[in-house]
This record gives sequence, structure tokens and C-alpha cells, in this order.
Amino acid sequence: MVVMIRETIVTTVDVEGRVHIAPIGIIAEYDGWTIAPFHPSVTLDNLRAVPFAIANHTDDVRIFAGCLTGRRDWPTRAAEKVPVPRLEAALAHVELAVARVTSDRERPRFFCRVVHRAMHAPFEGLNRAKAAVIEAAILVSRLHLLPRQKIDAELAYLKIAVDKTAGEAERQAWDWLMEKIAVDAAREPRSMS
Repeated sequence: MVVMIRETIVTTVDVEGRVHIAPIGIIAEYDGWTIAPFHPSVTLDNLRAVPFAIANHTDDVRIFAGCLTGRRDWPTRAAEKVPVPRLEAALAHVELAVARVTSDRERPRFFCRVVHRAMHAPFEGLNRAKAAVIEAAILVSRLHLLPRQKIDAELAYLKIAVDKTAGEAERQAWDWLMEKIAVDAAREPRSMS
């Protein structure tokens, strides 16, 4: 079975209505999408408490990088059919309702049916830097899992696309991610040899 994962920004809310914005790869499954947040996470807690989400499709890679570097305050607006807001910067969004949950200690799976879809702005294409920033964001989300040598090698390759094709937004997103990596590296315990 081929699995298609779409990198998107997922919005959820808690019982108080506080919005949480997170980059998550959602999994295409039959006629819906599966959200598989890591345990523990705010997205996981929110989906359990309020079983709705929005998959926000945006080409603004600053939102992906921002969420991973402590910049989560992105403007939202009310959705059409579910009690979760969508991103203002979404080119399109899909409103989702949790239909079933598969338990797992590491990554429970929330299969969501599509309640509503809407388009808000034209998609005007990608540049290689956008894809590079998304890949770098995924690496940043796994800093605690991957060897530093692998991260450095992949970033060196991704930087080529950023240097050649990035606009201002992509450069800003890239810089945020590089700052996060530098801070993380400075916190790593050094060997005493």
C-alpha cells in the first residue's frame, strides 16, 4: 500500500477554545485523512477533547518554521462547519471531524472524515526553497531523534536550494530554523575527552 502524506498546518482547539497551530503530515486514507500526533502533544490532547481539526494548506513556509521555533501566533478566522478556526494564510482548508481513533502508545491515529473544503487564494507555484524549508522543518522536529552528522549533511544539501531560489519569506523561515538548531546544539552535553 502506498501512503501519501501531505505536509500541512493543523489547527485544533481545547475545551476552552484556545487554538493550537502545528505542522503535521496528515495521511491520505480512503476518503478522509488520518492525523497521527505524537504522544504527548497538545494536538493529541485537543483531538481527544474536541474531536475536530482543520488541515490548512498554505505555501507560507514561515508558518511551518515558526511553529517549530516558538512562533505560533498566526491569525485565524472562523471555519464554516466545525468549531475550530482556520489559518488566515491558508490558500485552502479542509474541515475534519474525527470518525474513529486507533490507540497507540507513541502515535494514536485519528481518522477524520471531510466535513467541508474551501479555497481562499490561488496557488501560484513553488520554488525549491519552499520545499527545502519544509524538509529542514521536519529535521528540526526530529533533532532529538537523528544523529547530528545526518542533520548537518541534509541541511548542507537543502541550503543550496535556499541560496539559489529563496525569496524573503523562505530566507526568514530558514534563518529561524538555523537559529533553533544552533540553540539546540549549544544545549547538547559535550563529552569530556
